[in-house]
Amino acid sequence: MSLISFAPASGVWLLSTARTSYALRIDDTGAPCHLAWGPRLTLAAAGELVPPPAAEISSFEGRPAAGEELPVDGGARYGAPSLRVRFADGTRAFEWQPVGHRASEPASGTAELALEFRDRHYPLAVTLHYRVHEDTDVVERWTVLRNTGREPLALARADSAAWTLPPRDDYRISHVTGQWSAEGVLHREPVPHGETVLTSRRGITSHHANPWLMLDAGEATEDRGEVWSAALAWSGSWHVTVQRTPDGRTAFTGGAGHDGASLPLGPGEEYVTPRYAAVYTDGGFGAASRAWHAYILAHVLPHPEELRPVLFNSWEATGFEVDEAGQKALAARAAELGVELYVVDDGWYGGRRDDTAGLGDWEPAAKGFPDGLTPLIEEVHRLGMRFGLWVEPEMVNPDSDLYRAHPDWVLHFPHRTRTELRHQLVLNFARDDVAEWAYGWLTRLVADNGIDFLKWDMNRAFSEAGWPGRENGEDVLWTRYTHHLYEVIDRLRADHPGLRIETCSGGGGRVDLAILSRTDQAWPSDNTDAADRVSIQHGFGQIYPARTMAAWVTDVPNQLTGRSVPLRYRFHVAMAGVLAVGGDLARWTAAERAQGAEWVAEYKKVRHIVQHGTLHRLRGPVDDAPCAVQYTTMDRREAFVLVWQRAPRHGTPRPALRLAGLDPTARYRDARTGAVHHASVLTGYGITPELPAGDWSSTSLHLIRVDEEA
Repeated sequence: MSLISFAPASGVWLLSTARTSYALRIDDTGAPCHLAWGPRLTLAAAGELVPPPAAEISSFEGRPAAGEELPVDGGARYGAPSLRVRFADGTRAFEWQPVGHRASEPASGTAELALEFRDRHYPLAVTLHYRVHEDTDVVERWTVLRNTGREPLALARADSAAWTLPPRDDYRISHVTGQWSAEGVLHREPVPHGETVLTSRRGITSHHANPWLMLDAGEATEDRGEVWSAALAWSGSWHVTVQRTPDGRTAFTGGAGHDGASLPLGPGEEYVTPRYAAVYTDGGFGAASRAWHAYILAHVLPHPEELRPVLFNSWEATGFEVDEAGQKALAARAAELGVELYVVDDGWYGGRRDDTAGLGDWEPAAKGFPDGLTPLIEEVHRLGMRFGLWVEPEMVNPDSDLYRAHPDWVLHFPHRTRTELRHQLVLNFARDDVAEWAYGWLTRLVADNGIDFLKWDMNRAFSEAGWPGRENGEDVLWTRYTHHLYEVIDRLRADHPGLRIETCSGGGGRVDLAILSRTDQAWPSDNTDAADRVSIQHGFGQIYPARTMAAWVTDVPNQLTGRSVPLRYRFHVAMAGVLAVGGDLARWTAAERAQGAEWVAEYKKVRHIVQHGTLHRLRGPVDDAPCAVQYTTMDRREAFVLVWQRAPRHGTPRPALRLAGLDPTARYRDARTGAVHHASVLTGYGITPELPAGDWSSTSLHLIRVDEEA
C-alpha cells in the first residue's frame, strides 16, 4: 500500500492509512484546499471530489470559510484564519504561491509530504507538512514558516493546521473542561453556528481545557458512528477555533499561542509549529479513544513497552514535615505493601517547611537530612524499591536564596506588581541562563543521588508575563519558555537514560501529546477522592491511555472533599490506571495493610492488561447505576473488568454488562471463581457483576481465555 500518492492530471494528493483517507489539492489560486477526510478512497475516486471551477465570489460571502488546509488572513476570506502575518511595511494579507513539494519515506511504515509555498511578493516561505504511518489512522500535520528577507515580520497567528469535515446535517463537539482538582469534565454538545473557541492563556496546557476535541454528526455512540478527532502536541498556551458555517460546513483550526500575543520572526529565522494530530473512525467514541491510545503507545511515549511500577508518594502522609527518619519508616511500610517506587514529595529541600519559603533552593534540608539524601536512598534501594523525588524547577518563592540573588529571573513587567499565587513566582524559562541553571542542578541532583524518578510539578499559571530588557520579550517568551522546558527535560533524559519522569502541574494542568513524548506518566488531578476520580479518569481516558494515568489510593476522610469511601473502592478506582498509594501508612491498621498488599498483588497480575491493553468503556459515570471499564490484551487472551457503584437505589434492577473485544469463538475462565463463560454470552447477553451491598461498592473480574475449543 502506498501511503502517499499523487495524480498529476487532477492535482490530487492522497494520504492513505489502514482504514482511512485524507485528500487535498492546490486550487487555481495557489491555495491548498481540502477534499476528503474519512473512509478509504482510491486516488481515482478522490479525483471525483475536485469541485468544478468556482463561480464569481459573492460580494457578500467571499471565499467559503471552511475548506482550506491553512486559511490565511488575505483576500476575500472572512472565516477564522490559521495564519495572520504582519510584514515590515504594515501589510497583513498573505497570498499563496506554490513552489514545489517533497514526498518521502523517512522510516519503514512512515511517509511524509511537504507542500512548499511562498508569498507572492513578501519574503515568507510556508511549508505544510503531513505524516502518516502504516500502523495507525492518525494523520500528523505541522507548518514551517521562514522569514527569507532582511527585515523582521510578526506572526499574529500561526496555527499548525486546519481540518475540514464533510457536510452533515448537524455536528456535535466533545471536549473537557474543569478547574484545579476538578479536571476532565466531559461535555458533548451541539456545535453552535459561528465560532467556538477553546483555549488556554495561562502558559500551560491548563486544568480548564485540554487541546483535543472530537466531532461527530450528533449520532455517534460509544460503539458506533463517525467521529473526527484531533489533539495538539503543545504544553504552553494554545487555541482551537471551531467554525460552523451557514453553508453547512464544520471546520476547525488550532495551534500554539493565544489572542493578543504575536511571534516576531527575524531575518532568516524559522518557526516550526507544534504537531497537530487527528484521526477519523466510524466505530464511535470508543474506537476513537482506542486509536489515540494505540498511537500514543506506538509513536509518542519514550518507553511504551515498560510496565509502570506501583508507586508510593509521601505528600498526603507527611505534607511538609519531611525528614530522614520519618521517610525511612514510611518506606518500610510501603515495601510491605509491595510498592516498587518510593517518591518523596515537597518539603525535602532548602528552608522548605510550608509553601511560603525555600522554593528554588534545591539542596537537601540540613535539619531533615543532615547527611544528605544518600542514607534514605540507600535504605529505599535496600528495601527493593526505586527512589523518586518531587521537584518544581520552574518556580521560586520570594523568600528564597535564589530569588534574593536573581529577582530579575522571574516573569515580570517594570512598575507592575509581581502577583504571587501560592506564594510563588514563575521563573522565566525563556531565558537561556534560567534554563541552563535548571538543567545544571537537575542533572547533578540525579547523578549525585542515583535518583530513578522525578515528579516534575508546576503549580501556577503565568502572570505579568514580561521580559524586561529583551526586545519583544513579552511576545517571544510564550513560545521560547515551552521550547526550553522541552530542551531541559530532553537533555536530562539523555544524561540519565534510566530516569523516568511524571508530568504534573498542580494535577492535570500540563497533559498533552508533547509533554507525554518526553515523560512516562501524568498526574491527572490533585483530587484523590476516588468518587471524583471516576469522572476525572473518564475524561482523561478519552484521549490518553491508562498507561499514562497515575492514580493514588489515599486516606479517608479525603483531605480535599472530606468524603469517606471504602478501601476496596479506592483501590478498584486506582487500578484503572497506574496504581499508586499516597496514604499515611503509619495510621493504617494491620487489616488495612494486609488488604492493601492483596490488592497491590492483584494489580500486578493484571497491570499488563490495564497498561498495554485496549480500553472499552462499558458504562460511563452518568447516573447511580454501575460504571464499568474493560481492558483486553491485544491477543484477546485476557480481559480485566472494573465496576464501581456509588449509591444503588432500592428496587432498581442492576443492568447486565455486555463485554467487548473478546474472541467470539472462545470461552473465558473467571480467575477468582473458576467459572467458565462463553464469549458469545458475555458480549451478546452480558454478565451481571456481583457487587457488595451498600454504598460505594466495587468489584473486579479477571477473565482468561480457555485454550480448548468451545
